[in-house]
Amino acid sequence: MKALVYTGDRQIELRDVPEPRPGQGDALLRVEAVGICGSDMHAWAGHDERRPPPLILGHEAAGTVLQGPMAGQRVTVNPLVTCGICRFCLSGRDNLCATRQIISMPPREGAFAELLAIPARNLVPIPDHVSINISSLAEPLACGWHAVRLARQALDQPIETARCLVFGGGAIGLGAALVLRSLGVSEIWLAEPSAARRAIVAMRDRVRCFDPRAGGGPDDVDLVVDGVGLGATRAAGSAALRPGGVFMHIGLGDAEPGLDIRRATLQELTFIGTYTYTAQDFRDTADAIFEGRLGALDWAEAVPMSKASQVFQRIAAGEIATPKVTLMPAG
Repeated sequence: MKALVYTGDRQIELRDVPEPRPGQGDALLRVEAVGICGSDMHAWAGHDERRPPPLILGHEAAGTVLQGPMAGQRVTVNPLVTCGICRFCLSGRDNLCATRQIISMPPREGAFAELLAIPARNLVPIPDHVSINISSLAEPLACGWHAVRLARQALDQPIETARCLVFGGGAIGLGAALVLRSLGVSEIWLAEPSAARRAIVAMRDRVRCFDPRAGGGPDDVDLVVDGVGLGATRAAGSAALRPGGVFMHIGLGDAEPGLDIRRATLQELTFIGTYTYTAQDFRDTADAIFEGRLGALDWAEAVPMSKASQVFQRIAAGEIATPKVTLMPAG
């Protein structure tokens, strides 16, 4: 089969590789859409020691089941494979499973390929009226869904009354803003330095987009969702929170300092790190997408996988404004 293989720093090649062999309980999937995540970009740039080359990247996938349970069905893929029997899995916090694996990270190859083997329990059927491209957004949107769900539990007020500040106009940040909007939050601010991306975000109702470099953002907010994860966004977010506010940290941009620990202590700020999503979060996100509760989701750009090398270069150069680029393996 054809697959996109990360071979070294800033190198990715379309190669012929052996087809995956499904194990017991696995389904074999024909991948028809797979998004490029920020983690794929970090790996491609040589900044992710968890993803050594050579490796097939990609984990935001949707397609059609060819073999195994659900054969013939279109599905979207939860890429997080867990044991199902540890205390975290049994308590509904399976994303914390000690033996968790994610496709695109050894020992599991990723979905930048024509075929993918994945446990059938990780697949969610797609209704006939929903496109494969939109369905592949379930994975990045589930990250925001999970963060907002945890924030809802931590806030000292109903979330619909909260003043919210989101950092990042990519699929993670924008997704979190759309989840907040679906819950009835009326005041949502989104910080994004790219003018082209701000224009895309500004088209979403009830999301106020601004350039954080120019100021003008809110202060005294109840909730911060950091979909970027840089020292600068941690600093700005902790400064913007009101006493007793909640900071949800999703992004893994860097490990630099930024969070104001002294202020967090004196004003009892709640900081929660959030990683991926539970299996239930993923299913709930998929349902919200299928039912249209997160909006049109018309902001992903589809590109043939044969052009992936150029696309990675263009994303790194800041030449692509869309919050998500989706690769089509058939192209």
